[in-house]
Amino acid sequence: MPLMKFHVYKGRQPQEIDRLLDSAHKAMVRSFHVPERDRYQILNEHDPAHFRALDTGLDIPRTDRFVLVEVVSRPRSREEKKALYANLCEDLGADCGIAASDIMVSFVQNSDADWSFGLGRAQFLTGEL
Repeated sequence: MPLMKFHVYKGRQPQEIDRLLDSAHKAMVRSFHVPERDRYQILNEHDPAHFRALDTGLDIPRTDRFVLVEVVSRPRSREEKKALYANLCEDLGADCGIAASDIMVSFVQNSDADWSFGLGRAQFLTGEL
């Protein structure tokens, strides 16, 4: 936890996807101080005809390297979120050559009761985590 969902245009090579996911996880660990093995990621590739990501009128240039990251997480501080935004742009830029203008992040917040990591238990509530 957190769960990171990535939406990208189709066409990236498997090694590019590996670098993207590894780099994003590095940013997550650095920003939220989660354990290295706390890694949950889903990448969805979209045909350009099925994916629109404009700039909300902010005049932010977008390319076919655009990445939309949804972060599903327990509550995080404003500072942690700002750190993740900056660290994602830094790491995806350095490791994957993705411009900061091609990175968009959205948070979906939930609570401890909303997570079960298996075995039919809510580990945040049972004290296992």
